[in-house]
Amino acid sequence: MSARLEIDTGMEGFRFWPGALSASEQAGLLAEVLAAEAVAPFYRPVTPGGRPFSVRMTSLGPLGWVSDRGGYRYQATHPGTGEAWPPIPRLLLDLWRDLTGAEPPPDACLVNLYREGAKMGLHQDRDEAEMTAPVLSVSLGDAAMFRIGAAGGGPTKTFRLASGDVCALTGPARLARHGIDRVIAGSSTLVPGGGRINLTLRRAAPASQQT
Repeated sequence: MSARLEIDTGMEGFRFWPGALSASEQAGLLAEVLAAEAVAPFYRPVTPGGRPFSVRMTSLGPLGWVSDRGGYRYQATHPGTGEAWPPIPRLLLDLWRDLTGAEPPPDACLVNLYREGAKMGLHQDRDEAEMTAPVLSVSLGDAAMFRIGAAGGGPTKTFRLASGDVCALTGPARLARHGIDRVIAGSSTLVPGGGRINLTLRRAAPASQQT
């Protein structure tokens, strides 16, 4: 694994490791994601009100996050195929252990595919039962402008997330409002067809419930 130098973000609990993954690690991880996508294909979720997301999504691990007219929730199967989600790659589990030290390990990894024009509005990750566990995010492909602000409102900060960057929401930033304002198309050639893949590790089930 390449050097993992953490920088000071100026926001307590928001941790950022630029260039945490080497080029070869990024390529290997992408290959695992694309192989998993053949089993659990990307789909376009909708909000409970029926509005389509601009990103396409799938998941890895025992649980996957799903949004549809029935609401937001975690479930053990892909909403389109009805099959179990593929396992979380070992590299991601190692990142969780090495960078956060959190126990138990993650049981959900959301995989968001941002093609040109896709974005994600400010939101909070609060559908997890284990709210003390961090949220760890890995970027692959095109760079993105990531915006984050305190849970209670107020000003936000913007960070450029490039391929191989890793960040985490921990402690006081666990419920931070965050989103993707835009993806910088053409800034990377890693993802076939262009775009950005974001992998987000969470602990969805209670720590006492091993999955």
